[in-house]
This record gives sequence, structure tokens and C-alpha cells, in this order.
Amino acid sequence: MVGDTPRGDAPASPATASESANAQIPPPGGHGAGQGQKSGKATHRALILGAIGVVFGDIGTSPIYALREAIGHAQKGVGGDLAVIGVVSLAFWALMIVVTFKYVMFLMRADNKGEGGTLSLMALAQHAIGRRSAWLFILGVCGAALFYSDGVITPAISVLSAIEGLQEAPGLNGRLDPFILPMAAGILIALFMVQSRGTAGLARFFGPITLGWFLSLGLLGVLHIFDDLSIIRALSPHYGVQLLLKDGFLGFVILGSVFLAVTGAEALYADMGHFGKAPIRQGWLFIVLPCLTLNYLGQGAFLLANPGGADNPFWNMVPQLVYWPMLILATAATVIASQAVITGAFSVTQQAVQLGLLPRLDIRNTSETQAGQIYVPAINSLLMVGVLFVLVTFQSSHNLTAAYGVAVTGTMMVNTLMSFTVVRHKWKWPVWAMLLTLVPFGFIDAVFLTSNLLKIPNGAWMPLVLGGGLVMLMWTWVRGAQILADKTRKDSLPLTDLIEMLRARPPHRAPGTAIFLTSDPDVAPVALMHNLKHNKVLHEKNIILTVHTSDRPRVSDQQRVSVEPISDDFKRLTLTFGFMETPNVPRALGLCRKQGLKFDIMSTSFFLGRRSVVPSARQGMPLWQDKLFIFLMRNAANPTDFFRIPPGRVVELGTQVSV
Repeated sequence: MVGDTPRGDAPASPATASESANAQIPPPGGHGAGQGQKSGKATHRALILGAIGVVFGDIGTSPIYALREAIGHAQKGVGGDLAVIGVVSLAFWALMIVVTFKYVMFLMRADNKGEGGTLSLMALAQHAIGRRSAWLFILGVCGAALFYSDGVITPAISVLSAIEGLQEAPGLNGRLDPFILPMAAGILIALFMVQSRGTAGLARFFGPITLGWFLSLGLLGVLHIFDDLSIIRALSPHYGVQLLLKDGFLGFVILGSVFLAVTGAEALYADMGHFGKAPIRQGWLFIVLPCLTLNYLGQGAFLLANPGGADNPFWNMVPQLVYWPMLILATAATVIASQAVITGAFSVTQQAVQLGLLPRLDIRNTSETQAGQIYVPAINSLLMVGVLFVLVTFQSSHNLTAAYGVAVTGTMMVNTLMSFTVVRHKWKWPVWAMLLTLVPFGFIDAVFLTSNLLKIPNGAWMPLVLGGGLVMLMWTWVRGAQILADKTRKDSLPLTDLIEMLRARPPHRAPGTAIFLTSDPDVAPVALMHNLKHNKVLHEKNIILTVHTSDRPRVSDQQRVSVEPISDDFKRLTLTFGFMETPNVPRALGLCRKQGLKFDIMSTSFFLGRRSVVPSARQGMPLWQDKLFIFLMRNAANPTDFFRIPPGRVVELGTQVSV
């Protein structure tokens, strides 16, 4: 909604890459069919390569630290070969069950017009039941908050784990150890600083670099599998279950570290709209999963042959001849993984703003040709501060692993819970089929989440505190906006009553068209009332404009505009945008001509109601929450810029409201 309600819409991501690709492929048969098929294959390969560079960056850096942490716990229990084989078995089957079965095979089917992610799934679930649900809303808010927590931890642990390879670098003997933390901080600061310039130019290198990283992981694993071929036994789930049973409670703790092998799995679902289902699935099944499996098997075989290398198995098994190239490649891969998370945070922010979970923010397009290239200064700054705080607080990737799993497991649990609604109400599955599919996924999510919650004293408190703070911020904004809207409606005059009053006592008429932006089209906008009260004038043509946010990611031009005549002088106009579209009001108004509503945008006046909100301890939210809401309102982006309205055509009229 727009106008005098403190919420707005967000810039869009482009049409999905798969849609763009399909648009370029000629139909089979006829002239140019062969060329079209070649072009289609090339485009599909490019999408797979792009998905490898963006979608799998996070999960691709897990081999650097995942097995190190899990085997470190396992050796405190049963120890011996079972500790190694059991952990590798658990890691492999975690990749199969959580990533392959749950996300790639099942959850990617729950797309909202091609889009994925927690907020997109929330909108899809609400659309499936045909109404807004408080339960789904709470889950969506929690999922978004946990994603931001993940966005703070991922860059820190990824880059730091790669730079820590200097500790094992040949010829240094630990001389650079004191500089590891400053070097990681410097790389991350530089990464955040370049966000405002856009990453379109660099993005073309993400795919080849990350592909090189995965192939290197696979090759490194193949080189060491022959250290002890008995590691092949880890492909059987028997050894993983045996380890858990023999270690008892320690086995439960081990699961929290094993889960590090699948962190980043949620990115497959969240980035689905950018690359399409097929490229992501094929990239995972034919490249990423085999390379990760080979690397984990190679690390296991290396440890069976060299038990003393358990302190850092990944870097210990890298041959000295290629150590430095591997270190550089690992650093590049972790930077790319961090970039993907930062870009994802920008995308989630635009969805959250559009869905009314956050106030309007300054969201800038960094590319003239790619609408999906966006930059959110406020989120970029907050993420940078958060990442640096995490680096200084935890100091090493080993300490950070304790904080890492909670945010990801929480997001996965949220996705599973919301998928119940989609499966039941949209797909119309019978209850037995729904329970047979989702209960096992939910059980596994609950086990991993509980296991990670055991790490609260060691650092898991951080994402919980950060996520809790973000949930409170979103709830404050949503609740404050609702209170403000209710109070405004209560104090306002119904639009039909105002029209009758104007007929009885006609005011002075001014030539031209006036557009009054409001969130509630049934009551007289604040700006209209003030214009009549102070200027004592009414334009010849008056349009009550409301911008509506759909629960779909995009809306076609045919469904964009709805015009409803109210009287000879007034029309009610509704513009509908998807939650991933740019709210460009002037461009949308150009579509009105097809419905007989014609006017010159440069001779039209836009009237916006601006509220000055003051806190009240006697009504609404607690006083501290009122002040937080007012702070968010004051720092929201200017609606004129946000909705792309020509600044010279805007008139703002304000009033004071207490909440």
C-alpha cells in the first residue's frame, strides 16, 4: 500500500533467467530450428554454470571445516576407524536426504510462479488457503530474520576458513598467524565496499571460478581415496547409524557438526527464480554432489591413513605443489559464496519491504540492463558491521561453527512447516501422503535444530539474539502500521460521504488532474481533506490511487490496472505489483489509457499525506515500541523516490497522529 500508510513496495528482480532463456529459443521445426536448438543448449549450459557460481557457493565451502569439526567430536567418543567412517557416512546421507531429497526433489516443486525462498513460500501458502494467516506470517518473519543471521555468519566463516589455510602453508611456519584475522576483515570490508558499484561485471567470472573449485575438490578427493579404499563403506548408512548408537549423547552432538556439510542448501530454493529448476537440479546432481562426495570420501581416507591430520584434514591433504593455487582458489570461492549471501540479503529485503515486513528502504539498481542487480545501502552497512563484530568476537572458524548451524536449521524447519500448507491446500495431497513425506523431513530438521541448540553456550546464542531482534523489529513495524491504519480509518470520513458533501456545497474547481495516494481507498485521503480545508479547491478530475501488493512475485500488465468510477469527479484506481516487482507508478499509469483514463503525467499533481507520529503510553504498543516504530518511519525512504514519481509534480500535506 502507499500514500499515508508507512509501508511501500520494493524494486523487482528480473524475469527469471529460465523464462528469458526460453524466450530466446525458436520453436522446434521450421526455419532456424537447428540454430535455435544450439542456442537453447548453450543458454542452458550457461544457466547451469551461473547456478554453480551463485547457488552452490555456500555449500561448496563446507568441506574446508565441516569434517574437521564433526570428526573432532567423534574422536572424543568411540574413536578409531568408526569415528571417521561414521562421520563421512553421516555427511554423505545428510547431503542426500536434506539437499537431494528434500530441497532438490521435493521443495523446489513448491515454487511461487517460479520464485522460491522463505517469503515467497509464505506468500504461496497464504495464496493456497485464500487468506492471510497469523501462523504463516510468524513463520515467514522468523525465516526472514534467520536468513539475515545466516547472512552475517556465512561471509565471516567462509573467508576466515580459507585464510586459515595460511596456518598450514609450506615455508611459513605460522609467521602469518597474527595477520589472519586482519586479512579476512580486509577482504570482507573490500567486498562490502564494492557493492554500491554493482557486481554485474564480476558475476561472469563466478561460475567458472566456482566450477574450478568444485572440480578441484573432486580431484583432491580422488587423489586420496586410494589412501584407504575402505572409506567406500561410508556410502552405507549403516556406519553412520552405528556411530550415533555407540556414542549415545555425543552422537547427538556430532550431528550438529555434521550439519555444517549441508549449510547453504536453502540457497537452492531461494535462488530458484534466477536460474530455473532444471539448471539447479542438474548442476547439483551431475557436478556439485559428486565433487562434494568425492572430497569427503578423500578426507576420510586421508584420516584413516594419517590419523594425526585430524586437526585440519582439508588443508593437510592438499599437496604442497598446488597448495598456494588451492589457497587462492579457496579464497576466491569463499568470497563468491559471501557475495551470493549478500545479494540474497538484498533480494530478501526487497521482498520484505514489498510484503510490508520492513519500512521503505533506499533500494538502488546498479545495472541499467539487469533489473535484478540491486544495492541496499542500509542492509549493506548493517551486514558489514555484523560480520566484523562476528569476526572480532569469535576469532576463528572453529569458534564460528558453533554459531553457524542454528540459523540454517531454523530456516529449514520454517520451510518444512510452511510446506505443509502448500501440500495440503494447493497440491491437494491426501493426509497419509502428506504425513508420510513431510513428517520424516520435519523430524530430521528437528533433530538437527536441537543438536545445534546444544551449542548455545559456545556461540549459538548469537544468531538467536540477532534473529530475535529482527523479529521484534519486523513485528514492531507491522503492528505499528496496523495501529496507524486503524486509527486513521477511525478518524477519517468515508469517501462517499465526502462526495455527497461536495455536491451539496461545491468548492472552487481547478483545471487538471489530481492523484491522491492512499492505502485505504474507501476513506477520504488525508491529503484531499487538507487540500479542501486549506486551499479550498477541488481539481476537475480526481483519482484515488492505491498500490496493492500481490501474493505473486509478478503481475502481468493486463492485471496491473483496475479503474472504478465513483462519481463524475472521482475515480478509484488500483495498481497491483508483485512482491518482486519495481513499483514504478508513472509507468503503470501509462496503462490506464487502454481503460479510457487519459491524462498527461507532467500536468498532473500527486498529493501525498505525510503523518507526523508521536508516541502515546496510553494506547497501542508499549512506549519503547512506539519510539522504535517512529524511528523506522522517519528513516523510511521518500515515497516520491520509491515510487518513481516526478518530484516536481508532488505536493505533500501532513498531519499529526499519536500511536
